[in-house]
Amino acid sequence: MRVLVVEDEKRLAGGLKKGLEAEGFAVDVALTGTDGLWMAREHDYDVQILDIMLPGVNGFQICSTLRKEGVWTPILMLTAKDGELDEAEALDSGADDYLTKPFSYVVLIARLRALLRRGARERPAVLESGTLRLDPAARRCWREETELRLTAREMSLLEFMIRHNDEVLSKREILDHVWDYDFEGDPNIVEVYVKHLRSKIDRPFGLETIKTVRGSGYRLSSDER
Repeated sequence: MRVLVVEDEKRLAGGLKKGLEAEGFAVDVALTGTDGLWMAREHDYDVQILDIMLPGVNGFQICSTLRKEGVWTPILMLTAKDGELDEAEALDSGADDYLTKPFSYVVLIARLRALLRRGARERPAVLESGTLRLDPAARRCWREETELRLTAREMSLLEFMIRHNDEVLSKREILDHVWDYDFEGDPNIVEVYVKHLRSKIDRPFGLETIKTVRGSGYRLSSDER
């Protein structure tokens, strides 16, 4: 298994290379973010380890850029001690896991092997359906280049529908996931919010992508014809 380590601290980078090679990994090291991004684009790695603070391009930018370019190699990001915001941003930028410095080498190896078991599956940070784009982390949504103003509940409903694009979703499924399992209000609240969504993401653009499937529920269609 080939690993890319992007770490500007030479001693740590050397230690990671030596330790990982002892575990049977083939290891390439980049000491700058610029070199790391170039290597990640040019070579096929099974997993990557990224530090955040790097000269040239930081770890968040590397991760986000690779995901936008369709590179889904599992990424483990190294974050600062007590860096809750770093951890959140690492995951939001597309990282699969993070480890706080100083870290246990045993835990590092275990987490790398867990990522390798998952493989390089597509996990986009920005969800898309036709010309509709939704960024769950930033809580922002666009139809083509027009940004849409959605409430928190409308955003949650749309996120659930995009994640199940072209699938028929029942009112019960929507209530369970967008509201909660203990919701005891009027189930017609789903119809109300679907109507709100249509008025914002479809009608102003002459589209009808949220379909009503009689007797079954609703379906968000990626086919905008």
